[in-house]
Amino acid sequence: MLTALVTLLSHYKRHPGQLAMLLLGLWVAGALWSGVQAINASARDSYARAEALFSTGLDRLERRDGEPLTREDYLRLRRAGLPVSPLLEGTLEASDGTELRVIGVDPFTLPGDSAFAAASSQGELTDFLTPPWQTRIAPDTLPALGVNAREAPGAEPRLATGRLPPLVLSPMLPPGTLVMDIAAAAVLLDSGERLSRLVTAPKALEHPPEGLVLTRATTLVSPGQLTESFHLNLTAMALLALVVGLFIVQAALGLALEQRLGMLRTLRALGVSGRGLVGLLALELVLLGVIGALAGIASGVWLARVLLPDVAATLGSLYGADVAVMLNLPWHYWLGGLGVTLGGLLLAGSGVLWRAARLSVLGLGQAQAWRAGFLRQLRGMALTGGAVAAGGLGLWVWLTHQPTGEGLLAGFGLIAALLLTSALLLPPLLALALAGLGRLMRRRPLAQWALADLKLQLPRLALAMMALLIALSANLGVSSMVGGFRLTFLEWLDQRLVADYYLRPAPEQFDAVQAWLAERPEVAELLPTRHAEATLLEVEGTGGARTPHLPVGLYGITPGESLIPSWPLLATQAGRDAAWQSFAAGEAFVNEQLAIDQGLAPSDRLTLSAPGGQETLVVAAVYPDYGNTRGEVLLATPKLAERFAATPSSIGIVLTVGADEVGLRDALRQRFELGSDALVDQREVKRVSVEIFERTFTITRALSVLTLAVAALALLASLLAQARERRRQLAPLWALGVPRARLVAIQLAQLGGMALAVGALAVPLGSVLALGLVAVINVAAFGWRLPLHVFPGDIALTLATAGAVALLAAALPAARLWRTPPRALLAEEAP
Repeated sequence: MLTALVTLLSHYKRHPGQLAMLLLGLWVAGALWSGVQAINASARDSYARAEALFSTGLDRLERRDGEPLTREDYLRLRRAGLPVSPLLEGTLEASDGTELRVIGVDPFTLPGDSAFAAASSQGELTDFLTPPWQTRIAPDTLPALGVNAREAPGAEPRLATGRLPPLVLSPMLPPGTLVMDIAAAAVLLDSGERLSRLVTAPKALEHPPEGLVLTRATTLVSPGQLTESFHLNLTAMALLALVVGLFIVQAALGLALEQRLGMLRTLRALGVSGRGLVGLLALELVLLGVIGALAGIASGVWLARVLLPDVAATLGSLYGADVAVMLNLPWHYWLGGLGVTLGGLLLAGSGVLWRAARLSVLGLGQAQAWRAGFLRQLRGMALTGGAVAAGGLGLWVWLTHQPTGEGLLAGFGLIAALLLTSALLLPPLLALALAGLGRLMRRRPLAQWALADLKLQLPRLALAMMALLIALSANLGVSSMVGGFRLTFLEWLDQRLVADYYLRPAPEQFDAVQAWLAERPEVAELLPTRHAEATLLEVEGTGGARTPHLPVGLYGITPGESLIPSWPLLATQAGRDAAWQSFAAGEAFVNEQLAIDQGLAPSDRLTLSAPGGQETLVVAAVYPDYGNTRGEVLLATPKLAERFAATPSSIGIVLTVGADEVGLRDALRQRFELGSDALVDQREVKRVSVEIFERTFTITRALSVLTLAVAALALLASLLAQARERRRQLAPLWALGVPRARLVAIQLAQLGGMALAVGALAVPLGSVLALGLVAVINVAAFGWRLPLHVFPGDIALTLATAGAVALLAAALPAARLWRTPPRALLAEEAP
């Protein structure tokens, strides 16, 4: 058996190109899959640490008037017997520009099972509480301070505001977070008597103390939940790349087995059993798979290191989730990457093993037996594709009966069924198309020969064309979704950011600033906003009454001449004008996320918690709120202040034509001693917003490009592997008088035409895929739907890419044919 194994492997010594393509397919596919999984594993580890610290199940107290809490507030509540604990939070900038979050705690008053208390009680509590105190820090935050892990314990790095207390490593902390005693934090942040918040054990207080707002722990947002859809999208793209890479492997394996038919016949004649031969082929797969998988995992870690900073910046901008930029991979990541790659390889090679086991000993030496098996395989593909299509249709029917905004995994299953059906039906459709064109070309012998030859190549090209179809349609669908998202978001920004400047004064200055601005001649209109938090207690609509008890955000806007014309509305009861009149009178708008989640429609009634008890609102309209991750209720600013005691937020300033902007800004800052960041230019808001959302799909675009490159490699592998046999088939044609230039042109036309046909099929498939992404995946993941946009430029690029990939893949074999001397062509023998 060892001799037989060495004999089988000797094939790759004579055909090193096939071995290279096998390993290349495994390497590229494994690298993309392993890289994305490394990113996801590292990010989820950061989420787990962040949730353990910031979603600890603690209720929090803040002042109703928006002013900061003080130590006197804390002492007053403690003297009244309330079990509250102070927290002080702030940010510092490290020497490399990294923003560090400082949290000061009082371990004596914190609830004992909270993660804050656990983070502050490691080691001796005396050292944590007494000067020079201690700084609890995660190991992956050390590079920002210029400290390595070996010298970290006891180190006292210096920042711009002073020297940190001695460092103590605490792996449970999220990246960029420093935990210390509240006294040390007060000195470092120079906060004086100010506190950030007061926390208490869940449900320890039935009602908030007078003048304070109580936020229950259930309203705290979990970054891991918010970002799960993001990682699911990354995993789907990586799985797509893995599947496309395995197409390379299956194509190379099929060709290698076909070229070894004589060798297999000889081994069987020498006494090797059919079962033993299949076992040796499987062992060969495992050996090659281990080599390719290990190379893929190593490259995947490198790819993750390159992409992780962009992913961390994206998640931080979108969800406020701190993600470490250093990889922290668990042990099961390495086994998982190896297992997925080997499992995919065995799945890709199972068809080859099955076909080799079923062919008879006498049939092993006949190439036509292999091709006859492919015809049976085409029928099997058509039947399997029909079955998968029926399953996808059933899944779609099931999704239509589910509550809107649910079924994320089922949505991805529907997308997968769509892609798999298209891939399985592609070879039978191409075979039918070639047969039909062959009948039409009976009077053109050379064209008829080219079509028949292409049909003969179909068994080897089928997998590459399937990979190309999946890659092109996925790229078209994703680019359509990303382009539509960008276009819609930019339009939405232009509609929503109507003021020239946005001012965020301190709450105690809000009314004075608003009154002063109202008298300035440079100001045409003021758009003050407020915000508050509430709980949606009850919903009354056409479907009856429900009690969701859902935390929602309350926002107040000022309807006016500048805002009303540009604010988009998705659904109203009696038209846009009537909706705005009702809004000014006290009715509410709800964002699309809340409407989808709760099945709301105009005229429904909402009951929300309020400082005075409960408030009932009528829904006047539904508005789009792209990029938001939670439900919100919109009210006119005066109504929100009156009914919910909402705290001031910002003031939009619309300037008159030709106003002296510089003079107004200087007068405003001097009059109220505002900081440099209190007044924000509208253009700066747009710039930051666009930067955030442009970065959102950077990783998706990168994976799309890599997936398309893998598909091109699959096509190139198929053509290079059969280049020698192609010369054998073209030699008689050359001997009959067809010039080599015509033969090269025929090769390019064959592959270019088939690739263009695949590209043409990818256009409607990509459009349907884009519809599924915006109508199913986006709604289930984020709670809002994007308009479907079709970009002719992307369609033209898809067709051009298909043709270019095929022509580039055919160029090298064609160049070899062009350089082959006539004597070598005449010397080619039939297989």
